[in-house]
Amino acid sequence: MKEINVNANNFEQEVLKADKPVLVDFWADWCGPCKMLAPVVEEVANASDDYKVAKINIDESPELAQQYQVVSIPTLIVFKNGEAVNREVGFIPKAAVEKLLER
Repeated sequence: MKEINVNANNFEQEVLKADKPVLVDFWADWCGPCKMLAPVVEEVANASDDYKVAKINIDESPELAQQYQVVSIPTLIVFKNGEAVNREVGFIPKAAVEKLLER
């Protein structure tokens, strides 16, 4: 499964109404830790079809970052059945990202 870019226009359809868990990566181009996390998120996205992986650029969709109280990036939030169920802030290794999806 490939990462999908999400913004305010498709967030509800791609994340809240998804039929499987969605890992959402809140990031920005200027963020060093986001650049470090990007290949990890990409690996996770390609590892399984049991979940979706979405990326939200906070500079392009600040309203979504504000709505989900993203104050530091990178922030990963797992959504299940339209609800935010897990959250992690900062760079984390692949095993920790996978654990977020398991909880």
